[in-house]
Amino acid sequence: MAHIDYFFATISPFTYLAGTRLEEIAGRHGATITYKPLDIIALFGRTGGVPPKDRHENRKAYRLQELRRGGTKAGLKLNLQPAHWPTNPAPSSYAIIAAQKEGGGDLGTLVHGICRACWAEEKDIAQDDVIKACLEAAGFDPGLADSGLLSGAETYAANLEEAVSRGAFGAPFYITDGDERFWGQDRLDDLDAHLAGRL
Repeated sequence: MAHIDYFFATISPFTYLAGTRLEEIAGRHGATITYKPLDIIALFGRTGGVPPKDRHENRKAYRLQELRRGGTKAGLKLNLQPAHWPTNPAPSSYAIIAAQKEGGGDLGTLVHGICRACWAEEKDIAQDDVIKACLEAAGFDPGLADSGLLSGAETYAANLEEAVSRGAFGAPFYITDGDERFWGQDRLDDLDAHLAGRL
């Protein structure tokens, strides 16, 4: 059975634009997914990237065009300048880590719900009430937002180290069990083709 390690950031607009396509692709190919939220700003710093706020104006302008086009192509509502961005991604990431450990709900729905809260619903995903609502909507115990904070923090840090060691440098980033790497939601078709044996 194929497996995908999914490195992502809950504050990443490109993670949001991935929607639930990864889960659909995995379902078609009988692949499993391990969700690995990480600190994207730290990943940039470790791998030669530059945080959005520090990029040249040309890159900032292009990023906004890419996001607008990406939202249109994905059919997703997207606020290019959300009220609560950037915000602290750690609490929502810890909740995803706890939910994955606990089981019982839909992780793809949870990740997308948290990203949507930031990028389409003008909510602060660092706030407990927002995180709990996303957990509940995805079929998880909302109390997971209050549990496993220490282990969540340890896993969150370990995900960053693993991402760096395995060649990731942005989000979303998908790595198969055969070490094929795909960066960005716009490479999901390539991941699909690879799992089908066409690429």
